[in-house]
Formats: sequence, C-alpha cells, structure tokens
Amino acid sequence: MAENIIIRVQSPDGMRKIPSTKRETASAFIKKVAKEFGFNSNGISIYLNRNKTGEILSQNKTLSLLKIKHGDMLFLYPSGSPGPAGEVMDVATPHSSSSLPSTSSSSISSSSASSMSRSQSAAHIPEDEIDQYLAKQEGKIYRNKDPQLCRHGAMGKCVHCVPLEPFDEDYLNHLDPPVKHMSFHAYIRKLTGGADKGKFVALENISCKIKSGCEGHPPWPEGICTKCQPSALTLNRQKYRHVDNIMFENHTIADRFLDFWRKTGSQRMGYLYGRYTEHKDIPLGIRAEVAAIYEPPQIGTQNSLELVEDPKAAAVEEIAAKLGLRKVGWIFSDLLSEDTRIGTVRYTRNKDSYFLSAEECITAGHFQNQQANPCRLSPDGHFGSKFFTVVATGGPDNQVHFEGYQVSNQCMALVRDECLLPCRDAPELGYAKESSTEQYVPDVFYKDRDKFGNDITYLARPLPVEYLIIDITTTFPKDPQYTFSSTQRFPIENRDILGETQDFHSLATYLSQCTSTVFLDIVSDFHLLLFLVTNEVMPLGDSMGLLLDAVKTSNEELAQTWKKSEQWATIEQLCSTVGGQPPGPQEYGAMGGGPSASASSSAMWSCLHCTFMNQPGTELCEMCSLPRS
Repeated sequence: MAENIIIRVQSPDGMRKIPSTKRETASAFIKKVAKEFGFNSNGISIYLNRNKTGEILSQNKTLSLLKIKHGDMLFLYPSGSPGPAGEVMDVATPHSSSSLPSTSSSSISSSSASSMSRSQSAAHIPEDEIDQYLAKQEGKIYRNKDPQLCRHGAMGKCVHCVPLEPFDEDYLNHLDPPVKHMSFHAYIRKLTGGADKGKFVALENISCKIKSGCEGHPPWPEGICTKCQPSALTLNRQKYRHVDNIMFENHTIADRFLDFWRKTGSQRMGYLYGRYTEHKDIPLGIRAEVAAIYEPPQIGTQNSLELVEDPKAAAVEEIAAKLGLRKVGWIFSDLLSEDTRIGTVRYTRNKDSYFLSAEECITAGHFQNQQANPCRLSPDGHFGSKFFTVVATGGPDNQVHFEGYQVSNQCMALVRDECLLPCRDAPELGYAKESSTEQYVPDVFYKDRDKFGNDITYLARPLPVEYLIIDITTTFPKDPQYTFSSTQRFPIENRDILGETQDFHSLATYLSQCTSTVFLDIVSDFHLLLFLVTNEVMPLGDSMGLLLDAVKTSNEELAQTWKKSEQWATIEQLCSTVGGQPPGPQEYGAMGGGPSASASSSAMWSCLHCTFMNQPGTELCEMCSLPRS
C-alpha cells in the first residue's frame, strides 16, 4: 500500500497542506494543487525553491523519484507572476537530492554576514579562493586629507577625504591609465549596497532558449506563448569585468610560444595555466598570473588554426591542479612577418579594423562557457567567467604585442544557445541567427548613434563585435617570476613538425645539458613533468605526486627523496639506452656539473640562438646556420 504523505504548498494566497502518496505522479499532484487553490493546472508553476528554481517539469515521475518527502514545502506561482524575488533570502536551504533530511526553512542569525543571506539557494556553491578572499575585504578607497579643501581636524572626515566606494566611476576614470570596467567584486558591492544590503539581488544568467514544460500549446514551431518565449536581447557594453589584469610571469614563456611562428610562419594557439591573485592597483581587482603555456594538438597555417582531439587533456588538467595551477585562458598568434631580417611584423588589428573577429569571439565565448565562474549570488550557481583570451599580434611599432580580452556575459549566452554566427566576408561583424522550424531565436538589438547624435536601435544582423568585447591590460613584471625554475628548455609538446620531439632521447639530451647542482631546478619544467606523466614508454602517473608537490612548494628535500625512487632510476637507465648519456654520479655529482665530452658528442644539441634540436656530430645549426658555441 502506498505510503500517505503531506506536502505543504506555499502560494501568494497562503499555505495549504496537500495529502498525497509517494507513488503519485507529478502531473496528478499538480492538478490536485491547482484544484485546491482554484487555478487551472496549466496556469501555475510549482518550484522546489522559493527563488523559482527547480521547477517540477517531469510530469510522469513520481514524487518519490523527485525526492519530495513528507513535510516538504513547495512554492506555487501563477503564470506570469514574477514572484516575491526578495523572499529568496528568507529560505535557507534549497531542495536537495542528498540523503540528509530536508528542511523547509531555517532561521538566519542577524549577526550572519550579509553576503550569506542574499542568496541561500547558491550558498553551497564552492567559489574560487580569490572570490572568497575578496568577499571578505572592505574594498574602500581611502584618501588623505586635502590641504586646500579640508577644513577640519586630523581625526575628522568630509566629502573631500571620506573613503570612496570601490565602484566610484570618477576615481576609476582618473586612474593612470583610466579603468573603463570596474572589477566584478566592486560591481557586486554596488548591487549589494544601500539600505536593503542587496536583499533583492540575484545575478540571473541570460537564456535564449524556449522554456521547456509549457503544456498550454503545441511545441515550437506550432506554438509559443509569453510564458515560454525568451525575451528579446538588447546588447549593452558590460560595465564590469571578471579579470582586471593579465600578467605573464616572465618573457621566456611568451618567447617560447612565439618560436613556433618564427620558425614556421604558421599560427599557433595554447592554453594558459596559472593562478588568480589580488590586483592591488584596482579596488577589489583580480589579476591572472600565467606560469606556463600548454600547446594542444592542432593544425596551423599562415591564416588559420584547427584544433584536433587531445588525448592528454585530462592528464594536463590533473598535473596542473597538483602544481597549484588551473587553466585561466588561451592565447593565439595572428602575426604576419614584414621583414624577417629585422624581425618586424605587420600591424593587422587596430581600432580602424577590429580587435577580435566574430569567429574568435564565438570561440572565446565557447571557452568561457566551459570555464564558468562559480557565484553564490546566482540561482544557477555560476555567473560569467574568468577565462580570458590573449592575442599575439602586431602593434603600431611593428613589434609583437600581447592584447587581452574577454567577451561579455551576453555574448556567452548567445554562443551557448547557438544564436550567433560569423560573417563570411567581414571578420569584424557577427550575425544573430533568424528563427527557423528547428530553433527559435529571440530578436537581438544594439544601440548606436547616427550622424546627428541620436540613439538608434538596430537589429543585430549584422552586429559589430565591439559590443561583445571587454579589453584587459596584459603586462610583464619588471622583476621576472618563475614558478618553474629550470634554466634549460625541454621540448614543447606537439611540435613534431619542427623536429622537436618529446622522447627519451630528448630527455637524455636535456639532462646532459643541465648545469644546475639542484635536482629540483632540473625537473622544474612544466613540459618535462607532462612528458614524465604521459609518455607511452614509461608513464609515471600517480607515482609523480611527491615530485609535483616538491615543484609546487619549491622543496628540494622532497625532490631528492623522489630522486631515490625506482621510477627515476628506470628513467636514467632508459636515457642511457637511447644515447645522449644522462648525468651519472661520476660525471655530475648530485645531478649537476657540466656534461662530459663523450655525452655531448653523442647527443642531440639545442642551438643557443634559435633552440632548434640538431643531430649529434654537427657544429652548425641546421635551422639558423649559426655555430654550436
């Protein structure tokens, strides 16, 4: 016999207790609720959470399968009713499918942080460490007493010296250089300020898709209504950005990436691995520090790039995580040599042409959707992305410049819902798709000024991509930083076309050229560590944990402990077998010293000028024809 249960249903007209059974279907339950409240069953929506998330759409599933238990509270809203958005904060715990007992409500202490009370529906979302840190910072911009305008004592404050909010536009505009986009956390402070402390704030993600579960009419293309139809989208230039600065730790990282283009003339792309830190020059700002570039399998020409399936993608992510790094962005080159003798490049992108093409914006939006930003203020648990794009292109001085960008949250939504296309004959223009029998696409508009200065609304067919782009300053530090301290260059992955292969012969050559006496410095190379984990002859896999910890914490003792393992002994033996004598105790002591004559003569050698790997026994570089020494 089915077990009887009581379900509480809260509506704008009050609460009712609805008798039901665990085996009752959602469809039958909704009809029973509609009859109890005096509504048509197609005119109501029932949600698991007060903030209108978790709508009951699976009509044929039983209440037991939907994890609805005796005593649970559901929330009814008539169709078209916005619902009491401000009451989102009054519910503590959203409906969960976990085995823990569910509670319909809980009290919130008045001394709790205001940030926790704004969106309980996403309170369980594990935000990034940098977001958790900045959320606890005051963020005020403190100013000294103005000697000309302030007329008060040393302990007083007036309008000329009172601390400013982190989103103060006048302050940001007067910085050098001016800041056009406030930081994301400053934007949150702006939303959550005031007397209500952001009680009514919820960062909603844009959706361009028809809402499912509408039963009042046939599905698209036969029918559509205001309940399930997505709203039209008017593009606005985003006022905030999730990352405020991009910093490469040193020039070597970028130079090694550009070497491929210098040697082949073909374009190249790579994923940027690093970490997010506080950017102290901008209130509550975030800086992305790039420590390494991983180059996935790809096919590049002078004018195009094509990514192919990467069997090592999961391993790269795992290694990076153990090193304390994460995928923070991607980089690609768009360079055309003007004079190879003096190393100048042609300036291909500027304000008179375009910063990013529509196709590149779509690719950036795809990557940003893959790397969504966890956010406790969003009912979906994520909002925007910290993932960014770097373009290596020519500058006004005909030298290589690195330009950083993100695409807006609106662009991310258009890309995610497959509403945006590139224009074939104009790279700087996108095109909003038109509705078809297969897909409904909402109207997309943008505003611009005509020659008379009037604001005119245009249909986004075509669409200038400047409305989708947010620029980010890209810098290099005055004092170089090194997460990976090796002074030698182990070959970069997937560069077989250059003759730069990752194998035990190149490993033997690499070890024979190392002059450091510190084992940690020798193995502290991102590409070397990746090879040790993923090589097909002897993949080390999980046995690399100790060494990765040593590199992450710069701990030489841990590195020496791992060096004594059987795995490293086997690696040394393999290197000696393939040639390019690896350093032995009699030659290098503790893995240091210079290579012996026999080792250097029988191994491939790297050109000091262009880093090309040359065959043993040659004295001139095959690539640049310069002498070996």
